[in-house]
Amino acid sequence: MKIAIGCDHAAFSFKEEIKAYLESKGHQLVDKGCYSTDRADYPDHGIAVGEAVASGECERGVVICGSGIGISIAANKVKGVRCALCSEPLSAQLSRNHNDANVLAMGARLIGLEMGKAIVDTWLTAEFEGGRHVGRIAKISDYEK
Repeated sequence: MKIAIGCDHAAFSFKEEIKAYLESKGHQLVDKGCYSTDRADYPDHGIAVGEAVASGECERGVVICGSGIGISIAANKVKGVRCALCSEPLSAQLSRNHNDANVLAMGARLIGLEMGKAIVDTWLTAEFEGGRHVGRIAKISDYEK
């Protein structure tokens, strides 16, 4: 799967570890920054990942900052993005099953690397259930228009 990934400086090391993990599982990563621990603004990278997903450049996106909150807000400003902030595998699964989330947000200061791996594994394998959830997703899309 082709996945856009981005972070701010607080999550740089965490992003690099998650990126290597996903590449080791055969995924193609498109790194939208940041590229060091130098100060970086999370909106720049959250929006870049969102745009990569919304445009079809990438199938999914992963965004990471210290708490995951700011970068998830930024990614969700991109029309067509449904970014879910997840802190454990169950929320990751439900974000796909019920909300068809196409961008995953995580907080590097709040979860460890092993939990991050479990979250992305669950999120990437979970499927949208459709059914009663389709109408709810459509309401979000209609509002974006």
